[in-house]
Amino acid sequence: MREDKPTYCRICEPLCGMIATVEDNRLIALRPDKEHPLSKGFACPKGIAFTEIVNDPDRVRYPLRRRADGGFDEVTWDTALADITERLQGVTRRHGTSSIGWYFGNPATFSTGHTLWTGVFMSLLGTQHVYSAGSQDVNNRFVASHFLYGNPVAAPIPDINRVEYLLMIGANPIVSHGSVMSSPRIRDGLRAITKRGGTVTVVDPRRTETAREFDWLPITPDTDALFLLSLLHVMFDDGLADVERLSRRTRGLDRWRSVVEQYPPEATARHTGIPAERVREIAHALAKTERAAVYGRIGTSLGRTGTLTTALLDMVNLVAGNLDVVGGSMFGDLGIPGQRLGVAALQRVSGFAYGRRRSRVGNLPQVLGTAPASVMAKEITTGGKGQLRALFVSAGNPVLSVPNGDELRSALDELDLMVSLDIYRNETNAHADYILPATTMYERADFLLPFQALFTTPFKQATDAVIGPQGQAREEWTVINELIAGLARHHPLVGLMHIGNVVSRHLGVPATPRRISDLVIRMGLGGNRFGLRRGGLTYRRLVADHPHGVVVADDLAPGQLAKTITYRDRRIRLDAPELLAELDRVWPVESDDYPLRLIGMREIRSENSWQHNAPLLLRGGRTHAARMHPEDAAARGIDDGGLVTVASRHGRISLPAMLTEDITPGVVAIPHGWGHNGSGGWTQANDAARTELGSGGANVNALISSDPADLERLAGMANMTGVPIEVTAVGVAGAGSSAEGSGGRTHAGVDLDRTVG
Repeated sequence: MREDKPTYCRICEPLCGMIATVEDNRLIALRPDKEHPLSKGFACPKGIAFTEIVNDPDRVRYPLRRRADGGFDEVTWDTALADITERLQGVTRRHGTSSIGWYFGNPATFSTGHTLWTGVFMSLLGTQHVYSAGSQDVNNRFVASHFLYGNPVAAPIPDINRVEYLLMIGANPIVSHGSVMSSPRIRDGLRAITKRGGTVTVVDPRRTETAREFDWLPITPDTDALFLLSLLHVMFDDGLADVERLSRRTRGLDRWRSVVEQYPPEATARHTGIPAERVREIAHALAKTERAAVYGRIGTSLGRTGTLTTALLDMVNLVAGNLDVVGGSMFGDLGIPGQRLGVAALQRVSGFAYGRRRSRVGNLPQVLGTAPASVMAKEITTGGKGQLRALFVSAGNPVLSVPNGDELRSALDELDLMVSLDIYRNETNAHADYILPATTMYERADFLLPFQALFTTPFKQATDAVIGPQGQAREEWTVINELIAGLARHHPLVGLMHIGNVVSRHLGVPATPRRISDLVIRMGLGGNRFGLRRGGLTYRRLVADHPHGVVVADDLAPGQLAKTITYRDRRIRLDAPELLAELDRVWPVESDDYPLRLIGMREIRSENSWQHNAPLLLRGGRTHAARMHPEDAAARGIDDGGLVTVASRHGRISLPAMLTEDITPGVVAIPHGWGHNGSGGWTQANDAARTELGSGGANVNALISSDPADLERLAGMANMTGVPIEVTAVGVAGAGSSAEGSGGRTHAGVDLDRTVG
């Protein structure tokens, strides 16, 4: 019998409503949910195409054990877990629990049980080797919030529904659908700003899909900090700032007033490419428009001073009078009593606190309990106490997603044990001892805790699984429970957790992601407060009574800073020495040998790299190419479609060139998430559908440094934008492209894998 089940997409942050058509425990189709209060019948091509992922014949559906020749054989779960546990015990006997590590990729964030159980398990082991996609994407947002508010999870978001002037820097939400912000139908939200007479200005080196629809202001890559400093200069110099009010709300204001005096727009214009008169115009618009906001994302995060730049975004909003006010940059409210004190307490007693632990290699700080993934290879190959000897990788493909993937690829073979939990074979788990099949998002229940304070319209939705696990796939948290049980006899803290699990099961209240989510729902905005609020929400009521989700407040509420700042005086701290020290790196470094500047980009029909196995998304002659301006191409004798070599100080790749005037001269944009080299072991099952899908492309991260000295100092983020490069013609492009830093010429078919970006 066919049945339509309301649920929601968990590919990216809008969490759009979907209707899943199910027959005999098989997902037949996905379509947008017209009754969803926010997405209202919208879904992107990636969301609709996910049926192909769930049903892909190439999916891993049974545990796989690697043979000596590099191939894999199916084994039972009992066999796999018994051997993994035994080998893990051997590693801990020889090297201690500090030798065990875990890397989780971007999709893990969209699974409540996955992230919670991974964090608890690693904390019980007492290891510092926890790595995430965040160090290639978002960690400096958390660090900037730590310095400014004392609260790393505080993240201001633009009040899209009421803003009249929106300045977006390094963000392309029409493609990304928003980042560190959950706003379904973001394109409609942005268009509504101009329809009500407002303005949207997009600051970016490339005329992105978003910039094409609004006001495009080109900027030189990795000069966002200079632009923001010059905006602050104008606001103070022209008397646009309410200094008395700012003095009451902040610490260190006088220091920053003296700092920004050194960055007049006339001095920064030569580097940013933004004329001084335009900087002054924008500064006045931000300060004088009643409802204005600045929003920046990944383009502002991946430069040499990403944490400082992220902090400056908030400072510009603050000084212009647009932070924590209606129509400005606002903070979401979980609605949980005592949440401010809870965050403060958590930082005091756990590895959650910024910098409490630092990496063994490079001495870089951990962020939200995770170390920079860029040093993971060196942590494997560098001897001594705490050397990484056993690694779990879940929902990730770091060989493609971290800088210098060849270094990591080689290092993985030195591990005593490697285990992957994933839905596909990929370039990373080709080196694993075991690949364990994981469920997709439609095979599990979810209520996504990390995004509850990021909705531009406060909203809640929970979902049950719409189909059962395919094959022998299991949710990651259940596998971690098995690992805890296997290690319980040898490690006291792990044993306590195991005993707690056993007791809770016997009492009939086992710890599950659903139970934890239910607690948060009950305590939070719109919750029933355990019966104190009649008719309030619970997990069960969300699923049963509001299957399409429910809006829990009409708009974001102003005045949330008091609940956000954990400093005792409740004042924003502007003068953190760590931020001020970053000012010596804001001026760009010129290079005669590498005169062009590299930026990354995301494509509308690709989510990082982990949907490249979906024929629906890759048909139509799509190829991986380097976008560059015709002037730069002509100076180098490069034709449109011609094969080029892109070189940096750290590596080189080859791929076709795509000439476009939608990019600033001197800049080259290469989409991330490519570089499939065939080692993922794709089968013949989908060959007919893949005939026109193109090659695996080139891994742009081969051009990026993994040297700890080249990482951003405060968050350990890889420097992936504004990287000095040169491009040279090497001939006419053929059917495929080579990835010299990631495995050579690729197969015509491509493997789904997971990476970040």
